[in-house]
Amino acid sequence: MQYKILPLSITMQFGDIPNTIHPVLLWDEENIILIDCGFIGSLPMIEKELQFHGLSLKDITGLVLTHHDHDHMGAAAALKSVNPKIQIYSSPEEAPFISAEEKPLRLCQAEEMQNNLPPDQQAFGKAFCDMLRRVEPVPVDRLINDRERFDWCGGCLVIATPGHTPGHISLFLEEESIVITGDAIALEDRLPVIANPQFTLDIIKAQKSMEKLLAMNVKAYYCYHGGIYQPEN
Repeated sequence: MQYKILPLSITMQFGDIPNTIHPVLLWDEENIILIDCGFIGSLPMIEKELQFHGLSLKDITGLVLTHHDHDHMGAAAALKSVNPKIQIYSSPEEAPFISAEEKPLRLCQAEEMQNNLPPDQQAFGKAFCDMLRRVEPVPVDRLINDRERFDWCGGCLVIATPGHTPGHISLFLEEESIVITGDAIALEDRLPVIANPQFTLDIIKAQKSMEKLLAMNVKAYYCYHGGIYQPEN
């Protein structure tokens, strides 16, 4: 089977600070699966990346959301509107927050932190909470579980990596020996770290999840924040 695993690069400006993220496209003869979809407003940039590879938003057959953070699902509702046939996948633990059946944990955390921010950070905290409230929910079409396997790109295994959020998942592409980490691992100075430890909901579980992925000793880790990490073997 012929297939392509394509890390994308999306940069959005937040004030004076650029923020670059790396969704991943799994493209084989039967499926075109997008892993995470970026911020609110990032859909035109995703479309531009797809056009570079001769694809359109309507060609995507599935969207896997590793978790419910705004920078991973912010464009999901817009994508579903453009492409109603797309199947949206998430873990059972994350689905209620993605669909807004329950209040997103990240918003709960941000609102709680806002109450304790010093005066000079109040404006930033309020803007962050407002942004989280603007994230449009989207129904999850397919719940996926730890150790569940799909035939995408020669074999794709779901790996539970809780900590950053309770139901965070990563994906292992068996044939290519690649892990798509989501926020279970980020890169700083080209080294693996816990993504945003100050916002991680369970730091102990997050540490264990990162260690579990690194112990797999794969050829490459595709990190949403930081890009590709290739361990020295």
